[in-house]
Amino acid sequence: MSYEPFPTDNPAVVTCGLPYANGDLHIGHLRTYVSGDVLTRSLRTIGQQTAFVSGSDMHGTPIAVNAAESGVSPEDFALDWHETYEDTFPQFDIDFDNYGHTHQETNVEMTREIVETLDEKGHVYEKEIEVAWDPIEGQPLPDRYVEGTCPYCGADARGDECDEGCGRHLEPGEIENPTSILTGNPAEYRSRAHKFFEVSAFQDYLGKFINRLEGTKNARNQPREWIEGELQDWCITRDLDWGIDYPEREGEETDLVLYVWVDAPIEYISSTKQYTERVGPDTYDWEEVWREEGEIVHVIGRDIIQHHTVFWPAMLAGAGFTEPRAVMASGFVNLDGAGFSTSRDRAVWADEYLDSPFETDLLRYYIATSGAFQRDIDFSWEAFQERANTELADVVGNFVYRALLFATRNYDGTPDVEVSPAVEEEIEAAKENFRSAINDYSVRDAGNVPLELARYGNEYIQRNEPWNLVDEDPAEAAQVIRDSVQLVKALTITLAPFTPDTADQIWADLNEQGSLEDTNLEACLEVPPDTFEAPREPFEKIEDEQVQARQEALEEQIEETAAADDTDTTMTDIEPVAEDRIDFDDFQDLDIRVGEIESAEPIEGADKLVRLEVDIGVETRQVVAGIRQLHDVEELPGTKIVLLANLEKADLFGVESNGMILAAGDDADLLTTQGDSLPGTKIQ
Repeated sequence: MSYEPFPTDNPAVVTCGLPYANGDLHIGHLRTYVSGDVLTRSLRTIGQQTAFVSGSDMHGTPIAVNAAESGVSPEDFALDWHETYEDTFPQFDIDFDNYGHTHQETNVEMTREIVETLDEKGHVYEKEIEVAWDPIEGQPLPDRYVEGTCPYCGADARGDECDEGCGRHLEPGEIENPTSILTGNPAEYRSRAHKFFEVSAFQDYLGKFINRLEGTKNARNQPREWIEGELQDWCITRDLDWGIDYPEREGEETDLVLYVWVDAPIEYISSTKQYTERVGPDTYDWEEVWREEGEIVHVIGRDIIQHHTVFWPAMLAGAGFTEPRAVMASGFVNLDGAGFSTSRDRAVWADEYLDSPFETDLLRYYIATSGAFQRDIDFSWEAFQERANTELADVVGNFVYRALLFATRNYDGTPDVEVSPAVEEEIEAAKENFRSAINDYSVRDAGNVPLELARYGNEYIQRNEPWNLVDEDPAEAAQVIRDSVQLVKALTITLAPFTPDTADQIWADLNEQGSLEDTNLEACLEVPPDTFEAPREPFEKIEDEQVQARQEALEEQIEETAAADDTDTTMTDIEPVAEDRIDFDDFQDLDIRVGEIESAEPIEGADKLVRLEVDIGVETRQVVAGIRQLHDVEELPGTKIVLLANLEKADLFGVESNGMILAAGDDADLLTTQGDSLPGTKIQ
């Protein structure tokens, strides 16, 4: 890739993390797919040739387990979900150029080619390892067929990840006290030969790669401890029937399949290849992207950063493919201040939104512009209504409608005068801001461009009052409306990646003949059509009754699920208040103080843990906190927090923790004070 500012002469590809073909999509899932679509459309708007690809992740243990529970084959189970996703994405105008899946022959062949190349170059070796085995069933137990204890922090863990504790990735054989989820029997360990990818051989390369990687800061910062520490080789095979068979050498026999995280990212290449096969290499050449000088941008959730910044680039480098230019890793989407809970039906499901009275453009805009991409955002129906009404209806829609309506009533379209220098300058600045936002991988900032143009336009019309100028100064009235129509055109072009249906409507109301999708940013200052008809209202306001109905429906579905599960029927996942009480003297024994974080750094080998130096007035304490995946570590210094100072010291991952910072909920919302209390101030 060039690393030159977009647009470049090289073709680009934007990929989105593959949805796991194992369940319904909700709006939390849609954040990466909507943002990937917005980024793709925006890149094309600034003149960058770009393809947009993804596919369904069809393999792995969870699919095999759930398929068995459903009484169908893993292939049929996964294909059914794949077809659901194929139908759902277009309804949100998520317009993939190719959407495949990992079990298609294109991906099977590409995966075998890459693994064989890595093997031939000496980057794959075989090693005997201890794997879990169900002695009663007489079969090996791959990753999620096993539950037990994390060897690093002692928490309950799955066979491949300490999901309840330190968050560390676990290799086969690492989990302690293994139990088979098939039978509940205690499992035992037996030696078995598996294949390993020599990631450690790429440590120097990865250190340089992560320094030149573009995208979001969390995608660069989170994997550094892996890359700069003792980089472990990666077991790339599993004892499983469902997956892509490990490619055997001549004279070699194996019943292993490749680990799902080998063939899943290779689908990015395969899906791009399928796109080329459909449109032809003269239109788009996948090999130019993946084997030569393409601009590769991955849009993913932050829970899979390591896979895309450690394992994947090492595989690409070893097999002779182009490395990614950028990785954009998103924060999570919460619901009314708390996390989504699919098991408790605490979610706004994609199909439920499609059944609502609201246009998908409104959700696209909300998701893409609610906050910085790497930050968590909170969805509530009230906040959704407020932003749709105050920004899209009151600002953007109001300006577009009043400008075009005045133009048609008084001039039958665009007045025959040149755009004024001041407005031309404003539009040129907007174009540059749009380009800069996309080069900074900030879809939120790009979305602010049409909003600010509309604000400028509303103020411009209000200040000049063209309804008075029509009689007092007709030439000036024509100038104001000429400028306003030009602002509408520029606004529409920059709004299109976010609200494509509405932008197409405005484009048609302007009587523009070319496709908006094919319109370049430079067209913002091209003269609008001479004539056009009266416009339609671009955005309808959301009424309070509509929001109330959606909120009540959400509460009802949560309560029904809770009742069916015979669990707590409250609207949220908040635990009930404890029945056991403590007396005031016990509370007085707690030494809780205001603190200020002076420094923060990740703890090597612990995905969730951060070492903090906290000023508590009388001294500075070293504290270990499990907040790494929920907060930007670089931005923690200077943060006021609340700390339990007289908690017994603990050793976490070999680091002493002298105190505990207090946080609310699974999202680790750090507690602080409303005023400016000094470090050391006691909480009482």
